[in-house]
Amino acid sequence: MEEISNIIRQAFAGMALTGADIFNIFFSLLLAFLIALAISQVYKITHRGVNYELTFMTSLVILAPIVAVVMMFIRGNLVLSLGLVGSLSIIRFRTPIKDTRDMVYLFWSIAVGLGAGTHNWGLVILASAFLVAAIFILYLIKYGRSQNHDFILVVSGSSEYVSDSLLEIIRKYAKDSRIRSQKISEEMWEVIFEMQFSDQKAEFDQLVRDLKAVKGVGSVSLLAPQLALPV
Repeated sequence: MEEISNIIRQAFAGMALTGADIFNIFFSLLLAFLIALAISQVYKITHRGVNYELTFMTSLVILAPIVAVVMMFIRGNLVLSLGLVGSLSIIRFRTPIKDTRDMVYLFWSIAVGLGAGTHNWGLVILASAFLVAAIFILYLIKYGRSQNHDFILVVSGSSEYVSDSLLEIIRKYAKDSRIRSQKISEEMWEVIFEMQFSDQKAEFDQLVRDLKAVKGVGSVSLLAPQLALPV
C-alpha cells in the first residue's frame, strides 16, 4: 500500500498543477456538463416524432465533458493533436442518425466541449443561450411545418368495386387525392389512396362513416404517415 501511495503522489507531483489549474479543470468540466444537460432538456421539449431515445439524451450530456477533457489534453501540443486525429480515424460509428436534428444537437454538444476545454467560457454560455432562444422561437412558431396534412386511406370490400361513389366522397373532404395502388379480384378488392387535407381538424370520422356506408365497402382505414404524426 505504501508503494502504491508513493506512485500516486509522484504522479500528481509530476503534473505540477496549481490551484488555478485545478479550478480551471473542474470549472470547465462542470460548465460543459451543465450546458450539455440544458441541451438535452431542450432536445426533449422540442422533439417531434416517434424515434425518441433516452440513450441519446444521456449521450448529449456526457459528450461535452469528454470533448472538454480531450481538448485539455491536446491544447498546445501538436503531437497529441495528431495522435488524436489518427485514433479517431480508425473508430467506426455504426449507429445511424435517424433525424438530422439529432446530428445538430450532437454537434452543439461537441462545440460546447471544445469551448469549455479551451476555457472560452463566456463564448460558450452566450452562444448556447442564443441557440436555446432560437430553437424555442422556431418551435413555437412551428417553423417549417407543412400547412397540408397527408394521410393514407385504405378501402377494401368483398363485392363489386364502386369507384365512382368512393371518389365522390373523397373529393368532398380531401384537398387532393390520388390512387396509390389498386388490387381487384373476383372475391375482393382493395384500393389505397394518398390524400391531402388543408385543415388539420378535418372531419375524419365523418369521412370514414360515409365511406363505410357505401354498399360493397367492407373496411376503411385512415393512416397518418410518420412525418404527419406530431401535432
